[in-house]
Amino acid sequence: MLRLGLLVLFSVTFAFAQRPLTGSAKIQLSLERLQTVGNVLMIAAHPDDENTALLAYFARGRQMRTAYLSLTRGEGGQNLIGSEQGELMGVIRTQELFFSRAIDFGFSKTAAETLAKWDREKVLSDVVYTIRSFQPDVIVLRFSGTPRDGHGQHQASSILGKEAFAAAADPARFPEQKLKPWKAKRLLLNVPSFTPQMQAEAEKMPNKIGLDLGVYDPITGLSFGEVAAISRSQHRSQAMGAREDRGSQKNYFVNVAGDPAASDLLEGVDTTWARVPGSAETAKLLAQAKAAYNPRQPESIVPTLLAARRAMEKLDHPAVADKLRTLDETIADCLGLFVDASADKYYAVPGAPLSVRLLAVNRSPVAVQWNGVTIQSPQAINKPLAAGVNEVVAATVNVPTTQPFTRQYWLAKPKLETMYTIEDQAVLRDAEQPAALHAKFQLTVNGQPLELTRPVWHRYTDRIYGELTRPLVFTPPATVALSEKSFLFADTKPREVSVQITAMQAKAAGVAKLRVPAGWSVQPAGQPFSLGDAAEQTTVKFQVTPPAGESVASISASVEVGGREFALSMLSVEYPHIAPQAVFSEASAKAVRVDVKTLSRKIGYVMGAGDEVPQALRQMGCDVTLLSANDLAASDLKQYDAIVTGVRAFNTRADLRANIQRVYDFAAAGGTVVVQYNVVEGGFWGGNPKILDKAGPYPFTTANERVTVEESPVEFLSTHPLMQKPNRITNKDFEGWVQERGLYFASSFDERYTSLFTMSDPGEKASRGGTLYAPIGKGAYVFSPLSWFRQLPNGVPGAFRIFANLLSAGKP
Repeated sequence: MLRLGLLVLFSVTFAFAQRPLTGSAKIQLSLERLQTVGNVLMIAAHPDDENTALLAYFARGRQMRTAYLSLTRGEGGQNLIGSEQGELMGVIRTQELFFSRAIDFGFSKTAAETLAKWDREKVLSDVVYTIRSFQPDVIVLRFSGTPRDGHGQHQASSILGKEAFAAAADPARFPEQKLKPWKAKRLLLNVPSFTPQMQAEAEKMPNKIGLDLGVYDPITGLSFGEVAAISRSQHRSQAMGAREDRGSQKNYFVNVAGDPAASDLLEGVDTTWARVPGSAETAKLLAQAKAAYNPRQPESIVPTLLAARRAMEKLDHPAVADKLRTLDETIADCLGLFVDASADKYYAVPGAPLSVRLLAVNRSPVAVQWNGVTIQSPQAINKPLAAGVNEVVAATVNVPTTQPFTRQYWLAKPKLETMYTIEDQAVLRDAEQPAALHAKFQLTVNGQPLELTRPVWHRYTDRIYGELTRPLVFTPPATVALSEKSFLFADTKPREVSVQITAMQAKAAGVAKLRVPAGWSVQPAGQPFSLGDAAEQTTVKFQVTPPAGESVASISASVEVGGREFALSMLSVEYPHIAPQAVFSEASAKAVRVDVKTLSRKIGYVMGAGDEVPQALRQMGCDVTLLSANDLAASDLKQYDAIVTGVRAFNTRADLRANIQRVYDFAAAGGTVVVQYNVVEGGFWGGNPKILDKAGPYPFTTANERVTVEESPVEFLSTHPLMQKPNRITNKDFEGWVQERGLYFASSFDERYTSLFTMSDPGEKASRGGTLYAPIGKGAYVFSPLSWFRQLPNGVPGAFRIFANLLSAGKP
C-alpha cells in the first residue's frame, strides 16, 4: 500500500469504525500531544503487518505524530467476510488501515521476485517521498529484509525502507520531488517475535532495546496491547480478530542505521517545543492549559488555548500546521462544539443542485458566534450559538457540470500488472480519496476567529447500527453495469447479456448500448430506457453471438443521456466495520468463447468465507443452490449431481463439519464432492488445529504450501480419466491464470487418493497435493486447493474446462 496512513492513531476505534474516542479522555490526550513535537513512521508491506501496539505506544503513550506506511493495499489477500478480490479488496483494506502505488500481487516467496515485479525505483521514490513529506524523527521497520520474514513483499519492505532512509537525506536522489531532504535520527528494526521461539531468540539478541507495550493507560482505561487488539480486530477481511491480552508484552528493537540508541527508542530526539524557533510563549501557554484542565469545566482553559493559538500561528516550522489543526479541534472539544455538513443523499450529479444541512451546536457557556460557512463559495450566517441550542441552516450547492466523477485516485487510471498509475506523487499523502466537498465553518470564540473544516457527507440512521455516515460521491446521471464479470460462451449459440441501469437523478432517459469486438455480434444496436425517480433501476437485454473459434474479448456497456455518453458502473462495498465505499469503474466484462462440457448440471454449493464461484458455475449452464445449515442437516442431497464447498468452508461453517458424513454418503451414492482450499488453524493465530480432520473421506494433511507463480509448469502424472472427459485437459488449459496456481496444498495424503498433477514454484520441489481424486462408493471426492475462486470469476478459459471435469468426477 505505498500509501501513507497519516492517521495519528489518536482516535483508535472501538466496536464501530465510525466511533472515535471522545470527551475528557480525548481532550486530556490532545493537551498532552500539544506539548510534544515529533514524528514516528513504521514501514511494512501490508495493511495487517504493522505492530499496532507499538503505534499505539508512540501515538498514545509518547504523544508523537505516528504513521504507518504500508507498501501495498493488500489486494492479493484472501477475503474472509465477502467475495471481493483484487482492487475491491484493496478498497476494503484501505478503510481498515492506510497505504504506495505498489500492488499486492499475491504471495511472493522471495524479495527478488517482488522487486522484479514491482517498479523498484518508483516504489523507492514513494517511500522517500513519504519520509521527506512526513519528516519522521525515528523510522521503524517491521521486517528484517531476509528470508526469515517469509513473504517476499515483507522482505522487500525492509530492503526499500533501508534504502529510503539514506536516499531521503541525499539531495541528489529524486530531486524532481521538490521536497527538502530529510535525515531521520535513526532507523530501527522491531525484532519479529510472532512465535514463542522467535520471542526467545529475540530475548537473547545482543545490543537490543527492550520495551513493554503492555503498559496500562489510566486515561483510556486500556493498555497499549488492548488498544492494539481492538484496532487489529478491525482487519476483519483478513480474519485478524485478536484477544485483548492484559499485562506485560515485551518487544525488542535493534539499531539498523543512524544514531544508535541505548535504552530509549527516542533517545536524543528533542520532542519539546524547544526545537521550534521562537516557540517559548506557545509552549508556556500550552503547559498552562494542560495544568489548569478540569474535566468538569473544560471550557475554562479555552482563553488560554486561544492565546496559545495566537502565538502558534506566528511560527514558521513544518510541525505547526498539524499542531494548529489539533489545537483547533481541542478548543472545539473543550466547548462541546459540534459542527456538521450533511448532504440529503450520498451522491450528487454534476450540473444539479445538492441540498446540505448545516448544523452547529455549542454545549458550553462560552460566547460563540457562527459567522458563516464556505463550501464552494462563502455563505454568511451571523448567528450566536447559545448554549445547547441546535442551529440549523439549509444550504444549496450548485455542482458545476465540469465536476469530475468520484474515483479512488489509485483506480482512476488503468493500472499496470503490479503498479497503480499515479501521475502526481502528492496524492500519496492521503490514504484514501479526499472528501468530495468540504465545509469550512467560520466562528468567533471570545472575539477570536476559529475555523473548523468538516467533510460534506451523508449522515443517516440505520435501524440496527444507529447513526452512520457515508462519503459523498459525484456520479453520472445514470450508471450502467453488466450482470457478470465474465461471460462464458461454451458453444457457438448466442446468449443473453443483461445490462442494469440505475438513475442517479430524476427523469433519467436515454439509450443503452453494448459494444463487442470484431468477430462478435450484438442485437439490438441500442435499447431505449426511461426512469422516473433517482435510484430507480431497469434492466435491458442484448443477444450476443460469439465467433465459431476460441476467443477472449472485452465487451462494454454505456448509456447516452442528454446527448452525453456515460460508461461507469458503481459498486457499493458495505460492511458493518467500515463506511460504505462507492467504487466506480468502466462498465466492461470479459467474454470467453471456449468449448466447455459438464456432466453435472445441478450443484449444491456450501458457501464459506465468500467467493464468486457459484456465478461462474451458472455461466457453465449449471443450476446452483446455496446450501443452508438446514439443507446440510435435513434436505435430500441426492437431488444434486455435485456438492462443492467454497473457500474456507470448513473453517467458517460448523454446520458443514457437523454434517460432513451426510455429504460423503451423498458421494458414496453416486454424487461428486469437490472441496476447495481451507486454512490450517492452531499455532500462533489460534483456532482449532483439528478443524480439517474430516475435510476428506480419507486422511490427508494440509500445509502452508502454495504455488505463487501463476505461469508455473504443470506436469500431468498420468492419463487419468478425469483429465480426459468430458473435456480433454492439456497444458493450454493452465495458460492465462491470474496471481497464483493455488494455496494450502495437501502435504501428505492417504494412498487411496490419486494426485492428478504436480507443480511448483521455480527452484522448489514439485508438489503433488494440488488436486487429489478418490473414488468413494459409486461416486467421487476431489480436493482441489487451486485458486478457482480467482480463475473462474476472472474468466480464465481453461479453468472452466478443468473445473467442469472435477464436477463430473462421479459420473460414469
